[in-house]
Amino acid sequence: MKMLKTILFATGLLAAALAHAQTPGQPGAPTKVLRYAFEVAETGLDPAKITDLYSRTLTPHIFEGLYRYDHLARPAKFKPLTADGMPQHSDDYRVWTIKVRPGIYFAADPAFKGPEGRQIKRELVAQDYVYSIKRFADPANKSPVWSSLESDGLVGLAGLRKAALDAKQPFDYDREIEGLRALDRYTLQIKLAESRPRFHLGLASSDLFGAVAREVVEFYGEKIDAHPVGTGPFRLAQWRRSSLIVLERSPDFREVFYDAEPAADDAEGQALLARFKGRRLPMVDRVEISIIEEEQPRWLSFVNGEADVAYRVGYQFAPQAMPGGKVAPNLAKRGIRGYPIIEAAGNFFFFNMEDPTVGGYTPEKVALRRAIGLGMDVQGIIDYAFSGLGAPAQGPTLPNTSVFDPTFKSEFSDFDPGRAKALLDLYGYKDRDGDGWREMPDGAPLLLKASTTPNQRDRKIAEVLTKNMKVLGIRVESQTAKWPEQLKAARAGKLQMWFLGLSAASPDGGGSYARYDSRQIGGQNLSRVRLPAFDALYTKLETSPDGPERKAAFREADLLAVAWMPYKFVLNRVSLDMAHPQVIGYRRPSFWNDWWQYVDIDTALIQKR
Repeated sequence: MKMLKTILFATGLLAAALAHAQTPGQPGAPTKVLRYAFEVAETGLDPAKITDLYSRTLTPHIFEGLYRYDHLARPAKFKPLTADGMPQHSDDYRVWTIKVRPGIYFAADPAFKGPEGRQIKRELVAQDYVYSIKRFADPANKSPVWSSLESDGLVGLAGLRKAALDAKQPFDYDREIEGLRALDRYTLQIKLAESRPRFHLGLASSDLFGAVAREVVEFYGEKIDAHPVGTGPFRLAQWRRSSLIVLERSPDFREVFYDAEPAADDAEGQALLARFKGRRLPMVDRVEISIIEEEQPRWLSFVNGEADVAYRVGYQFAPQAMPGGKVAPNLAKRGIRGYPIIEAAGNFFFFNMEDPTVGGYTPEKVALRRAIGLGMDVQGIIDYAFSGLGAPAQGPTLPNTSVFDPTFKSEFSDFDPGRAKALLDLYGYKDRDGDGWREMPDGAPLLLKASTTPNQRDRKIAEVLTKNMKVLGIRVESQTAKWPEQLKAARAGKLQMWFLGLSAASPDGGGSYARYDSRQIGGQNLSRVRLPAFDALYTKLETSPDGPERKAAFREADLLAVAWMPYKFVLNRVSLDMAHPQVIGYRRPSFWNDWWQYVDIDTALIQKR
């Protein structure tokens, strides 16, 4: 926990980090390549079909939403990206009007053809955002984001989707609806059925709501996933699925220059701004992302100089990388820098509420889930699988988001096998045949089928769970598969329980509670929980302005989350990033996933090695 208090940039390290680097694009200059690894494979490159963090780290570097967050500002500042100014809204927050900035163009692609079949430059217009948002509603795309977007209540969009489903016809993209219109070439208007005071925050999600051109989708058809064409700073150069992704600087990217508004007392941010202000983005020419699921080879790739950044150093190696919160001497001598980060992220188990063993709403089913939660050694998981980097979670709200209360305490963090056994006994989960394992109240076998993935951290989590449940007399069977396959099965309601993570997409804490909204089953609601009280609270969280009433709704939702236990929140994460000295300007984003355009590579330092 000492790492929570570490000061990230000592004066000497910051000076080294801001060493001189060549300006990208100079004739004859060496190619600047940023290399690092994902711990989990991407699931795709089509924004309408993804929700996982790793895919959503790739897409915002290719596609652009209307707004963004300032790269250096802490707390986060909402700013225009492709929008021409801030969004305008009606007094009741139901009508939102956004101007798209003229003169922004998609990357060149064969899909963009003029009347005579010649390739043309394609300007970004308001209709592109209309089309891109409609794609989430198209049943053919099976978008996991649709349930979340549906809850926003764009007038007429759900009806348009229903018409396609009822008629069993292709989705009608040409049919205009009241809730999503291009008023003219550069003006987008969105109308919502209910007040949404924080609706604009979602418009900063370039990873999901980046503009996609209709011509490209129709040109490539079912192969669109392999042909992402956007207005962003990079374009796809190579893709070996679940192995290697290479992006390169888009030659068609407009002139965008480094600028930011760090706080006056943010020495790190001010130094970065002074170093880079006015530099054209992106500053690197190429980004190479490898998929290395196991911690040891991923760490060795960084130590051996095959990767420039260790993004989330494997928890197995964090203690030797930064013992006591300081970069290890052998690494510091090489100029390697460390960045401990309290993430707006956490990890949890979900229980499938439709599963015959752990699901259900009757008292004995609730008792089983709560007993499993109480019998789980949360601190043991943090210490063993995460090398102590984290704090026991008390509920869905994530650190660094609104209404997160570090003093709030709940049953989620309790480890009490005695209470767990008493609950199981009280509700009829007993060992009837004397074999040491409990049966269900009706005498059927009690078996937990815990899904996991084949990496060392998840194996350690499975070890702790199995050990803890053995104390309670509950058998656990680990069911192992690759992460993308597990995610697909989870969305389809085919997993009984699974340990995975979540991260905030905006400064508002309300997004975490989408997991309890029955309208988002198949999307964010992986537990498939259906409770009117949760639905009503989520609606209140979405429609209420910030203030005491909304804050009280958060606390009520927290209490319901503990009482019904469709999720067992385990920890709020602390992670560790590291960078070689040639990487200049690195700073982990808070609520967004694009950062490659904001770093530089000092090729002179690479040549000296």
